[in-house]
Amino acid sequence: MNTEKLGPLRVHRVVVQPDEANHKGDGEPPLTVILLHGFGAPGDDLVGLAASLGAPPGTTLLFPEAPKRVSDFVLLPFMGNARAWWMIDIRSFERAIAGNLLSDLVREVPEGLDSARDDLSKMIDALERQGTPSSRIVLGGFSQGSMLATDFVLRDARSFRGLVIFSGTLIAEDEWRPRMQARAGLAVFQSHGNADPILPYGVATTLRRELEGAGLNVTFSPFAGGHTIAPSVLHDFRVWLRALVAC
Repeated sequence: MNTEKLGPLRVHRVVVQPDEANHKGDGEPPLTVILLHGFGAPGDDLVGLAASLGAPPGTTLLFPEAPKRVSDFVLLPFMGNARAWWMIDIRSFERAIAGNLLSDLVREVPEGLDSARDDLSKMIDALERQGTPSSRIVLGGFSQGSMLATDFVLRDARSFRGLVIFSGTLIAEDEWRPRMQARAGLAVFQSHGNADPILPYGVATTLRRELEGAGLNVTFSPFAGGHTIAPSVLHDFRVWLRALVAC
């Protein structure tokens, strides 16, 4: 694993050893998979998944660190290296869940989302300057990271190979929905636990219906569990990712 700066973001890079014997020689560069970690996680939180993702030989895996520390917003000694793409008002979020005010949550456009999207755009600009076309990029993440990835894919003009939503949710609904149809045909992998206590399963299925209704090609991997990436999800993701390379 190498750690480097791409644009404004610190990024952990893992390259799956190429398999020269099985190289197709079709002239297309291997895929680059970018996975954004969730709220409150350290910047290298998802790096440990690299071996479990089953990415095809030659694939580059990038794990960017959110530029903000949670301690920048909340002065608590136990936060350590917890990072965030934007700050979440946890108490307000919990009250909305408890009061069944989900319609308010899905319409909310979080403060700080624009800044996070700009940082991600500059990182991808730097990646493209290194020779990686956006058409070979699979962009995704876990929880808050997947929200940012979804928001970026729906707003950015670049082409992408796929979108990954591990335990994400619907936000900025009034802004996302009219942009979805422009991504018709895009391959999407989405997973969610049916007992997720943080981001409700029902909202995730609403997001799935919205994406499918707009013509995106969603592979949905539900599982019995909470706010995590289950082993069954990793299995389904490996199948999905290898299908992207094959087609």
